[in-house]
Amino acid sequence: MSADESVSVSRHRDAWSLGHRLLVTIPIFIILLGVLVTVSNLTSVPWKREPTEQSIATLSPDTAVTFDNSQGLPLAHKGSFEVESHTVVLDIVRPATGEVQHVNVLIRQPSDPAGVETKHPAVVFMHGAGYGTAENSFGDVAQDLSSAGFVTAVLDKPVWSTSDVNRDYLGSAKAYDQVVEYLRDQKNVDPDKVGLYATSESTWISPYVIKYDKRIAFQLLLSPMAYEPRQSLGFFVAQDFSLVGANNGYQSIVRRLFHADTTMFGNDTLDFPMDLPQAYSVPTMVVYGSKDVLTAQVEGLEHILDSAHRSGNQNVTVRSYSVANHVLRLGDEAETGTPFADDYINDVVSWSVGTVSGLKQTSEPIAGTTIRQSIAVPVELEADRRLTVYGTIVNASMMVLLVVTLLVALVACGIKIFRVVRHDRAKVFGFVRGFGGELSAIAVTTSATLVLFAAGLGQVIMAVVKLGWGSAPTEDPGMMYWSWPVIQVVSILVVWAWAHILARCIEVAQTHGLAQIPPRKDAIHDALHGREPVFASKRFGRLFFWLVAAAMFSVLLFFAFWGLFIF
Repeated sequence: MSADESVSVSRHRDAWSLGHRLLVTIPIFIILLGVLVTVSNLTSVPWKREPTEQSIATLSPDTAVTFDNSQGLPLAHKGSFEVESHTVVLDIVRPATGEVQHVNVLIRQPSDPAGVETKHPAVVFMHGAGYGTAENSFGDVAQDLSSAGFVTAVLDKPVWSTSDVNRDYLGSAKAYDQVVEYLRDQKNVDPDKVGLYATSESTWISPYVIKYDKRIAFQLLLSPMAYEPRQSLGFFVAQDFSLVGANNGYQSIVRRLFHADTTMFGNDTLDFPMDLPQAYSVPTMVVYGSKDVLTAQVEGLEHILDSAHRSGNQNVTVRSYSVANHVLRLGDEAETGTPFADDYINDVVSWSVGTVSGLKQTSEPIAGTTIRQSIAVPVELEADRRLTVYGTIVNASMMVLLVVTLLVALVACGIKIFRVVRHDRAKVFGFVRGFGGELSAIAVTTSATLVLFAAGLGQVIMAVVKLGWGSAPTEDPGMMYWSWPVIQVVSILVVWAWAHILARCIEVAQTHGLAQIPPRKDAIHDALHGREPVFASKRFGRLFFWLVAAAMFSVLLFFAFWGLFIF
């Protein structure tokens, strides 16, 4: 028997039995799974949802707003005036940077009789989220208010070079107040009777307009966000994830996301301060819709009333409309032409006319349908710098490794095609002992699981968006529910597969004399140069093996960070 044959026989005898391989695989699996479970639990974020199902009973189901007009003052109503309109362009400067935005301002005004100069009250409309313009925003309500004697101004939303995630709220407050001052300078406007009509996102801005401008006469607030953005957004996303039927596991994503320290990236929008009692120091009308799934109505209203009382203002009128959504419309906001709820426009006009006339309100201050809130506002939310740093590293590393792995795989495909064309049968990777097949199976499975995760989360997000527009949640959440446990099960199987591969690597290393102390002479040199390969005879194959291993394990760490290993 030759020396090579003796070595071969010896190595065959050293090959592990199935039981031996299993005994090594199990502890590796436990260690890997333990690491991932530990990461998931260390990055978990507590979230207080109590109290649930809060409500405020209104004092009357009738939303009509009435005043004591014993003096018999002539009060305008919707349709009292013909309406004229024109557009002006203002240069709005962003104080923080000096940027200038040319803003169109659509002015609607009552048509007064020839030769009669009347001083009218006025309203400046403030946009919610998105990129509203003067032409496509607030047209119906502005028209109706103008027909009731108000000069109204709807402007292009002042955004400058910002996006939805880094709005300049202080700069926006200055911009809206510039339009207020423009109206005050008009001959047909009473400068002491200019108010605000703010909805959704702009209710984070209106408090600062009132802070800067002590002459604001009144404000109408639709679905006001009474808490700072981090808490308000955290509330509605968590609530809506539940309403659309998403698996509870997806809530872990919400918790981690809203603990992000965005100041690391130069963005302090999430923690924009909102505790300004003077924000509600003027006569205020607060309006909610029962189908609004974005606003914390009960705690928000309590906060508004408390702030108003602290500023000495008792003039707060609250109206809640059944079946109305976040912008007080009926039906799906994604569809054009959806009408306002019930008598909303009439109530707004009545309140506005009576308020600027200085009359005493005789209707109930809080009326309409019962005001409800499903979960508590997460006031404990705050930026977590350490969690953000770790999450950034994990997410960025995964993306980089996946991109690099894909590029290397494409290069390998190019080399293979080139060799096939030249009838060259040389192997590209040179995987041995089935490692190539196992690596491919794990890579495909892990990648497919990542795609399933993205698809499940994407479906949840789309369902939440549709819910916010006013559509009803589906009866069968489908992928939004079952995708989470499926990903968990597949991830565990992937961890087991990696444990099996690592155990086989140890087995081969031992049979090659790499695992003994000291290693067999020339064993490391032979393994590195492919003469006695552990898993690939080609250097390119060995590089690709470790690259794929790193990329796939980064995906598992990604899953662990977002809570998929919390069982």
